[in-house]
Amino acid sequence: MSFALHPMKEIRVIVAGEHRAFVTEVFDRVKATGYTIIGNVSGKGHHSVREAHFMFSEQESLEIIMTVVPEEKVEPILAGLRPLFERHSGVMFVTDVAVSRQEYFGKKRTDP
Repeated sequence: MSFALHPMKEIRVIVAGEHRAFVTEVFDRVKATGYTIIGNVSGKGHHSVREAHFMFSEQESLEIIMTVVPEEKVEPILAGLRPLFERHSGVMFVTDVAVSRQEYFGKKRTDP
């Protein structure tokens, strides 16, 4: 038995925890069917090294917030996130992915 794979887009946003609600509200407004949040992330970027601090507030650490959406939802998400990136540091990646259950991501199932 093999799975059919369907093209989608993954949007991965890395921002300070204090901006989590802004990102998830954009995802909700565009009707992304879900998202995953990974907290207390460390890394090195344009503004130096950021270490995860498990004992301090989530607001101070970096978080990765990711979602998978049909291609037509990418532009509305980018437009919604633009004000955040104009005022605050962070990074966003948009990549091609393939999913086996497209109905989980806001697409109607299309049988071959």
